[in-house]
Amino acid sequence: MLSQDRLKELLEYDANTGDFTWIKITSRRVKVGDKACKKDNHGYFYISIDKKTYGAHRLAWLYVHGKMPSKNIDHINGIRNDNRICNLREATQQENLYNIGLAKHNSSGYKGVHFHKGTGKWRAVASVNNYPKHIGLFKTALEASLAYTNWCISNRGEFARIGV
Repeated sequence: MLSQDRLKELLEYDANTGDFTWIKITSRRVKVGDKACKKDNHGYFYISIDKKTYGAHRLAWLYVHGKMPSKNIDHINGIRNDNRICNLREATQQENLYNIGLAKHNSSGYKGVHFHKGTGKWRAVASVNNYPKHIGLFKTALEASLAYTNWCISNRGEFARIGV
């Protein structure tokens, strides 16, 4: 398991930018002063240390807090490669899912809102334990979005991703 001491021996972390920079040569590919992160297909930055690959967001947590996170790491603003420590927090898998953005197939423009053909109204729905929680039916998508937002703030607190 990677320790904070080993991490700090190899890399420097800038908490204001979220960037990692090599401070020690570990292979022919690494040069002192190079940025350490590589982006994967999902938009996250990863770093390989001692033949093991780590999420840069998890390494930022280790670098600052001295231990690997015991839970998932949530990017508060939803930007997967924004590894500034102020944008990272520990979260359960469920809390992390609360903070996802709009689904690609969303046509209302609001998270948790879709048109209900049977009633001709806009429906606000949240997910609770992988089941849909009906919040209500509304004349406009904006009204449904406001209801969804209020429900999320009341039930999800700091992990409520509201709006879009």
